[in-house]
Amino acid sequence: MSAVLDETKTTRGGTTALMVALLTACVAFQLNASMLSPALVTMGEELQTDQAAIGLSQTWFFTTAALFSLFLPRLSDIVGRKRILVGMMLLTAAGSVIAALAPDVTWLFVGRIIQGVSGPTVPLCLIMLRTAVPNLKTYGTLMGVILAVNGGVAGVDSFLGGYMAEHYGFRSIFWFMVLLGVIAAVLVAVLTPESKPQAGTRMDWTGVVFIVVAVGALLTALNEAAKLVGAFSMGTLVLALVLIAVAAAAFAAFWATEKRTKQPMVEIVHLRQRSTWAPLLTTVLTMTGIFAVINGIVPAYVQAAAPGFAIGPTETALLILTPYALLGWVFGPISGRLAPVLGYTNVLRIGMIGSIVSLLIIVLFGLDSLPLMVAGTALLGIMYAGTANIMLNGLGVVLSPPGNPGFLPGMNAGAFNLGAGLSFLVLPAVLVGTSALGDRGSYLTVVVVGLVITVAAFGASLLIPKPVDAEVEK
Repeated sequence: MSAVLDETKTTRGGTTALMVALLTACVAFQLNASMLSPALVTMGEELQTDQAAIGLSQTWFFTTAALFSLFLPRLSDIVGRKRILVGMMLLTAAGSVIAALAPDVTWLFVGRIIQGVSGPTVPLCLIMLRTAVPNLKTYGTLMGVILAVNGGVAGVDSFLGGYMAEHYGFRSIFWFMVLLGVIAAVLVAVLTPESKPQAGTRMDWTGVVFIVVAVGALLTALNEAAKLVGAFSMGTLVLALVLIAVAAAAFAAFWATEKRTKQPMVEIVHLRQRSTWAPLLTTVLTMTGIFAVINGIVPAYVQAAAPGFAIGPTETALLILTPYALLGWVFGPISGRLAPVLGYTNVLRIGMIGSIVSLLIIVLFGLDSLPLMVAGTALLGIMYAGTANIMLNGLGVVLSPPGNPGFLPGMNAGAFNLGAGLSFLVLPAVLVGTSALGDRGSYLTVVVVGLVITVAAFGASLLIPKPVDAEVEK
């Protein structure tokens, strides 16, 4: 069965040109997301501020990225996908200029918030790719390539950011982002076809306001609640609860708006369908169970003198993070290629089961053996970063309603951010809350909790319907 497509398909040469443009745009976004990580200390020193303020600038980048992801894909269906992506790249470059010239941390905040407009780059690129590539196997492979790049290419982005910050200062990183953003805008403008399947539709801006307020308040509440892990504060707790109440009220208003408007951002019937809520639930649970484990808990454990292995940050990156990222990058195109043949949901579940096995290896053996810890995280790179994560992103595109193709990819991007926020709230809280068990007992408990949540994510994945239009007939 052939996929439902809207536009004239590209030739082989056109597909190559399209991929060059889309990959450049994805790299431009990825560098905004990850290249600054090793430069945060340098940024604090050069701007004469503390690390809390610098960290908050990162938080606001990811928060605004999540918020723009909610509605820009839908807007692109109406006014043109190429037009929106070019605009996103130019605004990202403008934000980079502001950050590069920032005299203080306030202007850094302004620049990073503007850069957040790049948030929906990856889902928008996947939508454009699916429109242009009719062959389901080819699309799956190219989808895997794009998503593997989005995951970071074997840690090269972080390494380059650290090198530039050390030798040329943090501002050089932002100037590099300016250059890449402008190049991406030019390539997208020249090499990609325009598509706007919902041209003439009126954008539901009232619904946009309510859903942005709802998700923004919820993400901010999670950030505030995360502060309670380190030290309890009644003021912080009250603020978090107020924000949760605001989020609930805004979502209720969004639901009511979508029920009565003639051209809603999303039809309520779609929100009730398993093809919508099941992949979103699976994404949130998967991210909650795994994200903080690989990006926080495991690196902290292996660096701890006791009960860990007392290895330094460089060795941790070399043994844990780089193999994880590299294997995810290698296996992304492979799982993408298999998806239309074996089935998107089947490949997702293979990745989920493999992720569960990876966490079991870490729980049962990795805490006492560095080689087995490396083996467990490497397998997680294959099964989560290179398989489950690819399929969760891909399902957001292939399960989106034909009349509203930008809806589900945008919501799914928000689900990824929500899951990441929950992961860094729940798992560190478990680590602190089980301190009476001793260091090893605390780390063991927190990985077990991550494992249980991942098992729940696998259960949720069983509810995701098969996207028949995106799979090869057997």
